[in-house]
Amino acid sequence: MSDFISDFLNNIGGDASKQIGNTLGIDPNIISQAIPVIAPMILGGLKNQSTNFGGQERVDHILNKYGNPDVLNDIGGLVGQRSQEDGDPDLGGLLGNSGSQLTNTLSEKFGLNMSTAMKIIPLVAPLILGYLTKQRDSNPEGSTGFASFLDQNGDGNILDDIAGFLGGGQQQQQQQQGSSMGNLGDLLGGLLGGKN
Repeated sequence: MSDFISDFLNNIGGDASKQIGNTLGIDPNIISQAIPVIAPMILGGLKNQSTNFGGQERVDHILNKYGNPDVLNDIGGLVGQRSQEDGDPDLGGLLGNSGSQLTNTLSEKFGLNMSTAMKIIPLVAPLILGYLTKQRDSNPEGSTGFASFLDQNGDGNILDDIAGFLGGGQQQQQQQQGSSMGNLGDLLGGLLGGKN
């Protein structure tokens, strides 16, 4: 999972942060700090769907419905269109109520009004899902190989994969973000219903 997040940040993160930040009229650095938190939550939501609601077929259904890789070719167009909509930070239940909790955290930490903060996750999510679909479709093993994104070391626990990622190259960034962003593990724990 950490490899996927790093890959996403390196290839899409900069442009996404700039486009979303400019469209919402906020510092793009806010988006660049939010993406490494939002991405694991979406992967965690997919893991939860896979575990509790139909396995990899359920994940494929979500990606086929919401993960259009074409949005990666026109990030500005996607952001411009979606920014006019009322965002659902919980992504229709994919994130449980963790999206709303993270939205509150972003609002408090960065001094954003709630209407702006509520749009961040719904703007980032289609890019992450589109990138996941692109990775899945380019994987010769298809969904079978793709499943490793949801649990990198195959131990059935995604929290350690995320902790390993955040404890590596993102550790300094996490420290800079302060303790208010340090509740990622709690949010993910709630998202997964207390299950590993």
